[in-house]
Amino acid sequence: MNRDVMLALVPDEHGVLHVAAADVSNMLRTLGAGWLRAVREESSNADEETVAALTIELAKLADQIDVECIAHTTKKDEEGS
Repeated sequence: MNRDVMLALVPDEHGVLHVAAADVSNMLRTLGAGWLRAVREESSNADEETVAALTIELAKLADQIDVECIAHTTKKDEEGS
């Protein structure tokens, strides 16, 4: 069974461009982790507390995407049974 959920992110004139939801949530988590690493290694002059808060919000968004995809997949599985 294919568990890859695709999100329509950027429509084009020929249809819809799809990106795997797992790739989007991974990107959000990686972005936040990179920000924190840069601040902690003093490669950035950004405020660590602000960066941490933004990283938490990105992780929450990634979690929400994951939960929505699980719900979507579960619903499709139940409908197919």
